[in-house]
Amino acid sequence: MTIRSIPENYPRVTPYLAIDGAAAAIDFYKKAFNATERMRMAAPDGRIGHAEIEIEGGLIMLADAHPEMGFRSPQALGGSPVRIHIYVENVDAFSSRAAAAGAEILRPVADQFYGDRSCQLLDPYGHTWSIATHVEDVSPEEMQRRPRSSTADLC
Repeated sequence: MTIRSIPENYPRVTPYLAIDGAAAAIDFYKKAFNATERMRMAAPDGRIGHAEIEIEGGLIMLADAHPEMGFRSPQALGGSPVRIHIYVENVDAFSSRAAAAGAEILRPVADQFYGDRSCQLLDPYGHTWSIATHVEDVSPEEMQRRPRSSTADLC
């Protein structure tokens, strides 16, 4: 039997989140983002050493923060420079469910000049999410012509 260099059912690139309170975060993602838990492994000290969830068919790995190994949560770092982007079928319904579960709406749902209807959310664990539904195919030339309010519209 040949061992695959990339395991079956795993993408080549996967975000891996450090979270203070990973067990509670998994429960939040299930409720807010309709996530499915794939697996959870405890570390010897009882913290979550590794877990995997699926959101809209995408894989997210996560674990409790382990600062002694340099694995720190956004709260420990004063925020995160990374935003996780997810395409969904209905951004309005997704963001409403997430807000009801405790996500903070950083940028409300709106149509964007590049053809997406999107919003930005902050989860209770310090991670920022961009949620979008693609609603229009727009050429790069047309994107350049369309007005936008600020560079914030780009990310």
